[in-house]
Amino acid sequence: MDAPVKQPATSSKSTTRTASVEREHRVLAQPGFVLHSYPYKETSLIVEVFARDYGRVPVVAKGAKRPHSKLRGVLQTFQPLQLSWSGKSEVRTLISAEWVGGLLPVEGSALLCGFYLNELLVKLLARDDPHPVLFDAYMSALNQLAHAEPAGIVLRKFELQLLKESGVAGQLTELGRGGEQVEPARYYVFEPERGPRAAVASDTLPVVSGKTLIDMEAGDYSDSVTQQQSKFLMRHLLAHHLGGVTLNTRQILIDLLQL
Repeated sequence: MDAPVKQPATSSKSTTRTASVEREHRVLAQPGFVLHSYPYKETSLIVEVFARDYGRVPVVAKGAKRPHSKLRGVLQTFQPLQLSWSGKSEVRTLISAEWVGGLLPVEGSALLCGFYLNELLVKLLARDDPHPVLFDAYMSALNQLAHAEPAGIVLRKFELQLLKESGVAGQLTELGRGGEQVEPARYYVFEPERGPRAAVASDTLPVVSGKTLIDMEAGDYSDSVTQQQSKFLMRHLLAHHLGGVTLNTRQILIDLLQL
């Protein structure tokens, strides 16, 4: 009779090794916001979070839909959170989420503007690409919207910051690579891949004054002409970089608020 084959006693070592790997890929107490969530299985959620030092990260919130889950009332949009997760796969596992506070609630028409910002981040940011400067700009935009700052100006500033931080927009005021600056009294078109150039009669692109480009670069939207021209310019640039993808919240904003 053959002797029984002895199974290698690796189960405890394997478990220890797995736990060690999880600890190595654990992120703790990271400032972040919920951008979007959708159901996963019966009781869980997949949540797209925007974390200050990690960018856009998808996590699974296990059991978050259960009535007594600690996560149920916490994973809300526009709430500053402290997030912890683990794992190295495409979708991480949420360990905890705690409300931090410090921001007024975004309400009324400003709420729709906030959802527009979230949709921009989901559509334009690659996952796992850190953008701490953009994170701070996002938090500032939410704070301004909550304090009833002019929505059009808040959105223009954030749109431009997003394009700059994602690497698809450079200096608005430089012509080509020579460093020549736009002139306030002249008119220009802004080509998405090349930047500004002098406008000609046959142009079909939005035409803006040099002053508008200078104002936008400086974050100064006090001039009503700058507000109007920057609106159409940003609409054109975003449409180009979205590659034809429709922003649902953008169209609603255009229809309701003319933003």
